[in-house]
Amino acid sequence: MIATFLGGIAANPWTRAILRYGTIAVAIVLFLLSIRSTGERAGRIAERLEITEKTNETQRRMLEAAVRRPRNRDELVDRLRNGRF
Repeated sequence: MIATFLGGIAANPWTRAILRYGTIAVAIVLFLLSIRSTGERAGRIAERLEITEKTNETQRRMLEAAVRRPRNRDELVDRLRNGRF
């Protein structure tokens, strides 16, 4: 029964053309879906990179501020008296 059905599909030229174009259409749809998922993945990676850059910039500014801070109370008093704080 299955062999007869498959033989009938292979014998009819219209059915073969439909199967051929259907296979091509399915391949194109799968290719487009693959491109879409790749684009989404690239977008997530770009967003993660942007967040990492912002975090690094904030940490760098915090470290620079820590370098400029007064070392002890005397230095703090001197800065407050001179108006440089």
